[in-house]
Amino acid sequence: YNLAQPTISDSEYDALLRRLLLLEEQFPELKDLNSPTRRVGIKVNAAATVTHRVKMYSLDNTYSPDELSEWRDRVVKGLAGEAVEFVAELKIDGVSAALTYENGVFVLGATRGDGLTGEDVTHNLRTVRSVPLKLRKIGNKPFPRILEVRGEVYMNLKDFKELNDSRRETGDVLFANPRNATSGSLKLLDARLTARRHLQFFVHSFGVLEGGEEIRTQWEFLEKVKADGFRSNPESRLCKDFEDVMKFCQAWQEKRNTLSYEVDGVVVKVNDLRQQERLGATLKSPRWAVAYKFPARQATSKVLAIEVQVGRTGVLTPVARLEPVLCGGVTISSATLHNFDEIKRLGVNAGDRVLLERAGDVIPKIVKVVEQSRSTIAPFVVPKTCPACGGEIAKVKAGEVAYRCLNASCPKQMERGLIHFASRGAMDIEGMGEQAVTQLLAKGWIHDFADVYFLKQDQLLQLELFKEKKAGNLLKAIEKSKTRPLARLVYGLGINNIGQKAASVLARRFGTLDDLEKASPETIDAIPDMGEVMADSIARFFRQPTTKKLIGKLKKAGVNTVEPAARRGQALAGKKFVFTGELPGWTRDEAEALVTQRGGEVVSSVSKKTDFVVAGHEPGSKYAKALALGVKILKPEEFEDMIHE
Repeated sequence: YNLAQPTISDSEYDALLRRLLLLEEQFPELKDLNSPTRRVGIKVNAAATVTHRVKMYSLDNTYSPDELSEWRDRVVKGLAGEAVEFVAELKIDGVSAALTYENGVFVLGATRGDGLTGEDVTHNLRTVRSVPLKLRKIGNKPFPRILEVRGEVYMNLKDFKELNDSRRETGDVLFANPRNATSGSLKLLDARLTARRHLQFFVHSFGVLEGGEEIRTQWEFLEKVKADGFRSNPESRLCKDFEDVMKFCQAWQEKRNTLSYEVDGVVVKVNDLRQQERLGATLKSPRWAVAYKFPARQATSKVLAIEVQVGRTGVLTPVARLEPVLCGGVTISSATLHNFDEIKRLGVNAGDRVLLERAGDVIPKIVKVVEQSRSTIAPFVVPKTCPACGGEIAKVKAGEVAYRCLNASCPKQMERGLIHFASRGAMDIEGMGEQAVTQLLAKGWIHDFADVYFLKQDQLLQLELFKEKKAGNLLKAIEKSKTRPLARLVYGLGINNIGQKAASVLARRFGTLDDLEKASPETIDAIPDMGEVMADSIARFFRQPTTKKLIGKLKKAGVNTVEPAARRGQALAGKKFVFTGELPGWTRDEAEALVTQRGGEVVSSVSKKTDFVVAGHEPGSKYAKALALGVKILKPEEFEDMIHE
């Protein structure tokens, strides 16, 4: 069934399944967790979270042949001009998932989540026919002790239509597109409902392989998983040169509508896994893979009004309010105009009919005006003052396009900034969403980020929809956020031009908020991955009297201002570790954290650049490779001594 080569008919299969159900009812002691009868699903009480053994990255996107060629040039440069093979795979428009097998048996399925932590959806993935519950045995070869494969869960267009047709008949809200339907299906607590939705799964990569045969290339992996019983996309192609990659992308851009499922582009990967390891990854994305996104879906709509929003950094952004229109499976009612110069360039005004596209199939964008309004609506003019507070606006630097509100106490800046401060990537204060923030600011209880840490339960109980349990949970989340590492705090402060990666670099470099505050622009500018613009933004931020007051209040509240790696020293800085086998006394995650907290790096495969392989009980193929390459091997007790030192 998985490989579209069934050996019996569907009716014969169904008859055998009914027979098995009867036998399991007669002999319940013989039920197997991975019996085909479990495909019908079970009901669970709540979803749990899963920490991924190896981070699940998201891909950088390219939107043109030129951008794709620029990525190729960076790859070739990163490999010092070596010859490179590529693998091109259709980018399935679904939901990423990781499947873990122990000794050939499916034991865990999780969504990508934020890349580090996902949602446990094992009970639902068991209902997906194309997910093998047991790997296929090949001769006398033993199964890998642990195999984690990654892929895309999706829904065929035919099944999506049938699902929406049935929801229309029952009066339920329709799903916007197959991806949303798939995501909703995976999160159902009753897997019996998931089983009725006929989800599918394609494998595209692996995260962990312990105890199995070494895999050297991406193409070798795609071929191997077929033998194990998985489905990999049959349209994937091994490309000997980049010209083949371009031909593949262009061909499928034209043929995308011939498929029975949605694709939104092509994923291009460096084939050689050793080359992948050398290229490495940024904080967010691998450097050895990229997505080539197909041209966006387009539609036309009428501009009802042009409004101006104030962001967390005070930037004024014009937004077009639109007559709702379906574009690429999503109903669009607004689109950013980016800045006032863009309005002038487009010549857009309220009442005009415009051509829209979803840039990268995600962000709504106005491409051009297709019909000017004949109404008497006055043309748009740049506001003289901030629409949120009435304060002065100006372009802060010469040559800057954006206008900013200069009032540091602007309520909209504070609102957006506080939502960012509490977001998952920053201080991760669960329960402090837009609704709670808006009410807290309206009550006058919060004037800066630090005021969050002085909120009381009796205050929260005065907010709409807040009862004792919800208020208590929010206070617990606020208290827990005090322990976040410095990198999260720096990102949460919302310093202009400082994103997550830059915040992480700064935290590791300076170790404490005090040292970062005292750093000169020249010192920051000299750090790799930083620059003059970032250095200037940081200096201006820490010069403000309001910043000094804020930091003092954060410290008084007990918020951590130290990066763990800095607090514990950098004794392992620059050292690369690989773990294999079971370590007595620690989980794998705990052992890896001990390394990263001391400045070291944990990698997934052994190479000549690996400094240490920590080999526990029953080590896998990494142990043998370390011996062959002459890499230093540490016993668990030797690793423990190193950590304590």
